[in-house]
Amino acid sequence: MFLDMDGIGPQYAQLTRALKGAILDGRMAAGTRLPATRELAQQLEVSRTTVLAAYEQLRAEGFINGRVGSGSFVSHLQLAPSPQPAVSTTAPPASRYAERARKLRNRGIGGMHAGLRYDLLYGDPVTNPALNAAWGRELARAAAYSSLKVTGSWGLLALRQQICDYLARRRGVHALPENLLIVTGTQQAYALCARVLLDEGDVVALEDPHYFGSCHVLAAHGARLHPVRTDDDGLVCAELPDAPPKLISVTPSHQFPTGRVMSLPRRLELLRYAADRPCWIVEDDYDGELRYDGHPLAALRSLDESDRVIYVGTFSKTLFGALRMGYMVLPAALRDDFNAAKYLSDMSSPGIEQAALAHFMECGGFERHLRHARRELKARREALIASLQHHAGERVQVVHSPAGMHVTAWLNGYDHARAEALVAYAHDRGLGLHPIAPHYFTPPARPGLLLGYCNLSAAELREAMRLFGECLDAVPAGTG
Repeated sequence: MFLDMDGIGPQYAQLTRALKGAILDGRMAAGTRLPATRELAQQLEVSRTTVLAAYEQLRAEGFINGRVGSGSFVSHLQLAPSPQPAVSTTAPPASRYAERARKLRNRGIGGMHAGLRYDLLYGDPVTNPALNAAWGRELARAAAYSSLKVTGSWGLLALRQQICDYLARRRGVHALPENLLIVTGTQQAYALCARVLLDEGDVVALEDPHYFGSCHVLAAHGARLHPVRTDDDGLVCAELPDAPPKLISVTPSHQFPTGRVMSLPRRLELLRYAADRPCWIVEDDYDGELRYDGHPLAALRSLDESDRVIYVGTFSKTLFGALRMGYMVLPAALRDDFNAAKYLSDMSSPGIEQAALAHFMECGGFERHLRHARRELKARREALIASLQHHAGERVQVVHSPAGMHVTAWLNGYDHARAEALVAYAHDRGLGLHPIAPHYFTPPARPGLLLGYCNLSAAELREAMRLFGECLDAVPAGTG
């Protein structure tokens, strides 16, 4: 018997699908006796247990009948006759959302330098081997002592209380647990903002440059994106549209990707703009805790007297990327709408992970990890900048921003075409460089790079900058 095993999933499931296909397309007619399990196992070179499991599944679904030992036979299925072929065999079209999402899905940075020895990828948190063991203990404890019931769409109360306490002490945000929603990261937070606040065609103002992950979520939903220039003080509020957008997206504590901090006058100006008009602000505080020259800055939400700021935080940047956990501090007027949207999206974030994180925060493990991460990232940042200045010199200009997980470096004398040649040459030498241009709606006047330092040790960063200097020598500015 010829059976086409598709290679996807367990062997018994592959065999089940193959036999179903043979029955449904008529290759195995009603009443046909199936081979003995031992015989078929030998033919397919699989275990007899695999064949037995497939036969049991087919019997449970009504495709075959009979008993093991007396033979199995294809059932007499009452199948409707095949309809006449339609004039067109084209599948029905997907939604406009699906079409937009498909176009935007592959515009990220993931995998562009996969496998390189020195990939200066930005956005991944620092690796802390001690965190692995600590998190394993927290998960084991949570699994033993937590309820296995769904935690509810708001999220686990114990975790929301811990986050509120942390935000009050470290970010200046005073929130009530009933206004805090647990989500599966920043991407879901933006997706919920789009569903709750926007109809297709509504205008969203966002920083230029920007984080394209959130930009893509909004664009896929059908929002009309209105870029607003940023400068050394952050979003240029004077260039916000006269007709207010439904939503304004900002990263005030550490502008992504430039690293600038929104000044206090700009923050107050932005809050006045939102208070005087029917619009909301979403504050993406993606790495506000990671500052190396003093205490973290207070969040924009801490200055909000009109309750217009939706504050978004994430543990995927401060702990590890596989922990898909974030939170939203919501204006009181929006909390029920966001809770309903969260419920319809996935009912609840993972309960055991929430319990583990709540206890990790309660016992001080989270803030101990943050202190370790700050020390380690500061050392790596200093190693990168010192080596960059030594090997690149005046050929690059580093933006001062003692925070975050990457350094922005502008290339002096290069045009964008020459910068692309530099990135390609570096890739061939085993060095992954990431241009800043994809984060702009309109490319900047000169090219720049985002140099991430979380994935490499201080010694590796020094070697990467030495290699970067050699690449600058080989692909100099101003030549074809």
